[in-house]
Amino acid sequence: MIQIAYPYALILLILPFFIRILLQAVKGFHGDALRVHFIQDLQNIVTKSSGVNAPAVSHISRLSFPILLLWLIWALLVLAIARPQFAGEPINIRTESHDILLVTDISTSMLEPDFALSGHRVNRLTAVKKTALEFMDKRLDDRIGLILFGTNAYLQAPLTYDRKSVGEILLSADAGMAGQSTAIGDALGLALKTLKDTLDIDRKVIILLTDGENNDGSLSLPQAIKLAQDEGVKIYTIGVGAEQAFHASFFGIQIGGGSPLDEKSLQEIANATKGQYFRAKDTASLKKIYEKIDNLEPISNENQTVQEITELYYYPLLFAVILALLGSFIAGRRRHE
Repeated sequence: MIQIAYPYALILLILPFFIRILLQAVKGFHGDALRVHFIQDLQNIVTKSSGVNAPAVSHISRLSFPILLLWLIWALLVLAIARPQFAGEPINIRTESHDILLVTDISTSMLEPDFALSGHRVNRLTAVKKTALEFMDKRLDDRIGLILFGTNAYLQAPLTYDRKSVGEILLSADAGMAGQSTAIGDALGLALKTLKDTLDIDRKVIILLTDGENNDGSLSLPQAIKLAQDEGVKIYTIGVGAEQAFHASFFGIQIGGGSPLDEKSLQEIANATKGQYFRAKDTASLKKIYEKIDNLEPISNENQTVQEITELYYYPLLFAVILALLGSFIAGRRRHE
C-alpha cells in the first residue's frame, strides 16, 4: 500500500501558479522583474520548431512546453518532499514481558537451617537462592530487579534483562549484611519507587519473600499497601519457614529464631494488590510457588501493530533531476545552433 508521510507538503504544488501571477503583476513596473535563461531557451526551442508560422502560434502555446516541463520538475520535487512510502501489511504484536522485582529478606533469621537440598539440611537463604535462580532462568523475556532488605532495604540490581548478573548478586548476598531486623514496609516502598515510570501497570510485579514480620523501618505496612494500590502494582508474597523452627547453636551462639512469620500481614498485602500469598514450609513447596508465579498470564496487547516501511522518495527525486538535466541539455544545444 502506497502512503504519503507528509501529505500537507503537497500544498506546495500550487506555489508556481502564485509565483506566475506575482511575476505578471511586477512585469512592466521595472521591466522584467526576473529573467530565467532556462525558460527563455525553451521558449526559443518552441519558436524555432514552429518555422515561418511561429507568429501565428499563440503566446500560451509557445509557453506550454517550458512551463509544463518546469511544473513537472517542481511536482516531482514536491512529491519527494512529501515522502511517498510503501507500507507492508500490518502485523499484530503481542507484548508478554513483565517487570519483576524480587524483594528478598536477608535478615539473620534467614540463617535458620530448616530447609533441605539434595538430602542435606540448609538454611532458608540458601534454598531461596537456588529456587529464585531457577525461576529467573525461565523468565527470558522479562526484566528482573533485586532488592535485599533487613534493617535497611537496598536496590542491588535495577530492572534489567541481564539475568546472569542479577543471579550473581543474589548468590553473593549473606544473611545479616542488611541488618538483623526486618523492615518490610521500607523494602516495599523502595520497590514501588523502582517500578515507577516503567512498563504498563498490569505488567509490574513484586515478589516479596520474608520469614518474619515488619519490626523496623520508617514506612508501615498500611502505608506501603496504600502506595502499592495507588501505583496499581501486583504483589506476590511468600512466607518461608518450617512449622517447627530448627534451632542450632555453635559455640553457645544460637542461629535462627528471629521474629515469627506474620502471615496475616502478608495475606493483606497480596489481597489488597490483587496478588497472592504463598506459604513455603520446605524447599519443594518453595519451588512449586515459583513455578506457580512463573505461570502468570502474560499480558497480550494485540492492538499494537508494526508495518515494514519502504521509502520511495528517491524515485520522484531522480526523475526530477533527469528532467532538469535533459531540459538544460536540449536548451544548450539549441542555443548553439
